[in-house]
Amino acid sequence: MGSRASTLLREEEIEEIKKETGFSHSQITRLYSRFTSLDKGENGTLSREDFQRIPELAINPLGDRIINAFFPEGEDQVNFRGFMRTLAHFRPIEDNEKNKDPTASEPLNSRTNKLLFAFQLYDLDRDDKISRDELLQLLFIPCHWLCSALCHLGCFYSEPNRRNQDGTYLNLSNKLLN
Repeated sequence: MGSRASTLLREEEIEEIKKETGFSHSQITRLYSRFTSLDKGENGTLSREDFQRIPELAINPLGDRIINAFFPEGEDQVNFRGFMRTLAHFRPIEDNEKNKDPTASEPLNSRTNKLLFAFQLYDLDRDDKISRDELLQLLFIPCHWLCSALCHLGCFYSEPNRRNQDGTYLNLSNKLLN
């Protein structure tokens, strides 16, 4: 797959992606190899289903939101360049002031663009506001995910009136998961 990746990605495309995203040449070629391995349709784009096959996203409580970030409104496919633009938001913030070109746009991994990206992950209805319901969903995700994981591990009991050693009732999982 590495040879396939290097033959399909032209040097000038790599240079453009480097400028736009800040990734190095080797990072771009590695990510292109990963992109092509995820592209089950072999059409040069990824679908939501392609992303859902990534185990780390499948178990991540924010996986659906992260996947949605790769797809602009109304789109159901993302090409390699769009893939790289989204991934650039996850790069560490660099000291961009040293090499700041006054004519260049702000880097995708700038503090401002990262905040905007994070905001968009939680603005589910894309109305440029995080509503009370969206905030509650945000707060519920870690709790629900943790309780679900613990229940699968057998850490909580679903018996409503089972006493814990300290005298409290162990019905927390019922309250949290219902």
